[in-house]
Amino acid sequence: MTSDTAQTEQVATEQVAAETENLRKVIERARFVLFDFDGPICRLFAGHSAEDVAKDLVEWLGRQGLRGLLTEEERVHPDPMAVLYAVNRRHPHSDLVTELEERLTQQELKAVPSAWPTAYADPLIRTWSAVGARLAIATNNSAGTAARYLATRGLTDCFAPNIYGRTQELEHLKPHPHCLNRALNALGAAPSTALMIGDAPSDLAAARRAGVPFLGYARNADKEKWLRDAGAEDVVGSLEPVLRVLRGQA
Repeated sequence: MTSDTAQTEQVATEQVAAETENLRKVIERARFVLFDFDGPICRLFAGHSAEDVAKDLVEWLGRQGLRGLLTEEERVHPDPMAVLYAVNRRHPHSDLVTELEERLTQQELKAVPSAWPTAYADPLIRTWSAVGARLAIATNNSAGTAARYLATRGLTDCFAPNIYGRTQELEHLKPHPHCLNRALNALGAAPSTALMIGDAPSDLAAARRAGVPFLGYARNADKEKWLRDAGAEDVVGSLEPVLRVLRGQA
């Protein structure tokens, strides 16, 4: 082994040790943990394409003679939430938005059986709950969708009744801190004693506005760059190191 190689390995080892120590501090401060749902807990549309759901919403608008409400870019957007946002901007608090949101909720519920659990999420949730932390979900998905998924994984008792999801007041979706504040109030938690785990800049923005520390989860390099560019300081590519720290194994 050359001296350069040894030095490189030493630097890498020291970096891992520093990241682990920083992660330990983040975890030890958290008495209350707020999870985003789609991402840190599961990939909701892993087997039920989000793009197909977005197309379904656009086609439904077309059948109502309302396709013209959307721009060409919005009609082909792969995120169903983008379609919902677009209609809400033009017809806020309307029956149309209520119907469209309900249609999205039904599509989310249909996606639950084919959702993919995020690696290490189930044991992490159970362990965190077992050591005394109080958990909540703060998501832009419907609360019913999150609740149904948790039931399929036997995780309901770790969260219930603290599941806070999309309301018909769409302006209250993240990056607005509304669902985080609802969770904090229900838990009786000071923001500084909580931790938000999310995978999107909107999660980070909501956490900042609520005064809650943030831990980013990025399942790939693009997601990590997205979070880092938004200003996230603490980001993990897997929940395994979080679980290891929590179990005292790191």
